[in-house]
Amino acid sequence: MALILVLAALTVLTVMLSEIQDESSAEFGSALSARDALVAEYAAKSGVNLSRLLIAAEPTIRRSLTLVFALVGGPRQIPVWAYADRILGAFNDSDGADSFASLAGVDPKLGKNLGFKGGGFRLEIVDEDSKINFNVAARGDAFSQTRLASQIIGLIKAPQYSPLFEGRDADESYTDRRAVCSAIIDWIDPDQDQALCDPTSTTAQQAAAEDSFYQLLKKPYQRKNAAFDSLEELHSVRGISDDFWSTFIDPDPDKPDKRIVTVWGQGAVNVNTANPQTLLALVCQASNNLARMCMDAVEAQKFIMAMTMLRSFMPGLPVFKNAQEFVSALQQTNQVGAPGTPGAAAAPGAIPGMGGGGSPIAMIMKAMQIEPIPIVSAAETAKMVTTESKVFSIYATGYVRSGKRESRVRVHAVVDFRGAPSPQQQLNDLISRLGQGASGQSTVPPTTGTQPVNNPTGSTQGGIPSVMKPGPGGNVVYYRVD
Repeated sequence: MALILVLAALTVLTVMLSEIQDESSAEFGSALSARDALVAEYAAKSGVNLSRLLIAAEPTIRRSLTLVFALVGGPRQIPVWAYADRILGAFNDSDGADSFASLAGVDPKLGKNLGFKGGGFRLEIVDEDSKINFNVAARGDAFSQTRLASQIIGLIKAPQYSPLFEGRDADESYTDRRAVCSAIIDWIDPDQDQALCDPTSTTAQQAAAEDSFYQLLKKPYQRKNAAFDSLEELHSVRGISDDFWSTFIDPDPDKPDKRIVTVWGQGAVNVNTANPQTLLALVCQASNNLARMCMDAVEAQKFIMAMTMLRSFMPGLPVFKNAQEFVSALQQTNQVGAPGTPGAAAAPGAIPGMGGGGSPIAMIMKAMQIEPIPIVSAAETAKMVTTESKVFSIYATGYVRSGKRESRVRVHAVVDFRGAPSPQQQLNDLISRLGQGASGQSTVPPTTGTQPVNNPTGSTQGGIPSVMKPGPGGNVVYYRVD
């Protein structure tokens, strides 16, 4: 009996100790994961802030290459963000330091206070101005809506995408191309009129009221009638199925630079950084879908191949100095306007071998027997494109390795650099204000009109406007931690 009691007691104690050990191990592992996740999150935040500094310093880097750009007709924006992971490797872990050393030929280990111990970060910066901006229609004017409609139709019009619009949606309804286009614009625009989405129509048409599609769903909801806050909000729009999402919105979640559309940006598309699919949509918009490549899948593939070849021949080098060069290249002419037009003048800023018919894109189009694009309005097309980006998505993934376990945290920040001063300009302004303060002069800018009264002690008249002004690092308009 004593032996049986001892064995029973040992069995119970063994079970209790095993349970306590498992619980302690789980709590200890959870604590380590939480600690590593916190370190990884701050590593990702460091990557975001360093990226903002790098993008803000691009104008300074551009000025230092004035002699180099003089050979191609003038300064152009340098896509430094495409190489951020290697340029900022000096502030990263040992892998990043080796990458920086191979790029710059300098060993960061010889410097002081460099490197990141206990973790690291991976960076990918996406130029949002290189994509089609759906939020353009939120401006409410007919021109912006028509422009977005042309871009959407040009994006989804190709015959190979027809199967996406022939079956039933998840809500058991049919949605063709124009219905999807109208649904996107109606979700954004502030009015209650249904978008026509017929760029080829040259006659005035009366728009009907927006339908009640969303009210007839099993779980009804209202249209937003305002700009999108994020890409995920597109799932709420009629016709945006999973197949549509994976084809046009986010083809590869692990490679955000493959995206064709955006809900951030200044509206105009940067033709120096846009991918070939986006450029094809712009061509169809500029030609009112009359270009041959907008109706023939083979011609469209030839154009995409030509743009891909151009990027491989000139990696990281901006091709166009301004929008007029892009328009002239599509027309395969050195002149503004159609070839042979009486009174046509040379494009402003055009340079031999880079703009118009001598540009690389025009030469590749001629070599591949791609016809000149019949642009409806060269002036309006030039307004829809740009050669300088101001809005960027920064994807920073912080990680901490502990044995075989790796904790990762991803931060997605969208930064708007419109109106942001360069770091050098900010420093000069600060030195100027400090100099005025030391000399006894007022640091408050002179104003006209009625002066405010009863200001708090130490306040300045321009306090609130100065807070709203963007700093050198731009304004963060979207922030998400995963």
